[in-house]
Amino acid sequence: MCSTRQRTIPRVDYWRSVLRVWLDTRTALWREFGVPGTKELHATEYVNGRGRIPKSIQARHIHDSHEYWKDFGREVAGDCLEMLRCTEGLLVGSVYRSGKPKESASTKSDLYADLVARFEVQLADRDSLGLIFMDGDGSDSSCRTTRRGLALAKRRAIDDAVHIDSSGSQLLPMADLVAGSASSALDQHPKNEFAVQW
Repeated sequence: MCSTRQRTIPRVDYWRSVLRVWLDTRTALWREFGVPGTKELHATEYVNGRGRIPKSIQARHIHDSHEYWKDFGREVAGDCLEMLRCTEGLLVGSVYRSGKPKESASTKSDLYADLVARFEVQLADRDSLGLIFMDGDGSDSSCRTTRRGLALAKRRAIDDAVHIDSSGSQLLPMADLVAGSASSALDQHPKNEFAVQW
């Protein structure tokens, strides 16, 4: 267990130690659960018991010859969330915006613009620069258009968001788990009660 303390915006040079802790967590997942370090972690799959991230699960998740993959996935998620909560130099969060289904594109674009504006203020306060990484192939140009609407002389986020496939990233699975947890808290229903407090 780690102590709960007030978090400040981490320094950019913490990224190495954050990545080291995540890689150590992946090693622990291999030792404890048999989850290969190369296996992509999609929270919506393993938390809900659909994704088979190891070939088999521990005896504690097997009752009356039935494998309880959801229990397994939730234990993995809990361990990963605890790591995220305790990692020095890592600050996580999530943003959301409600909107009408017919206006989802503009809602998403407006939310992204506000998020980038928040990053810009934080970076300016620290006289620092930053990069934004996003899961995907970059085919959705709305984020690029939004970003380029900012005054060049005041930009602190370098270039457009870097789009990468989560299967090739160590950091995106962390963000995926945080986003999935936030979604469970916002879209509460009986099937995701277990994650509401995550």
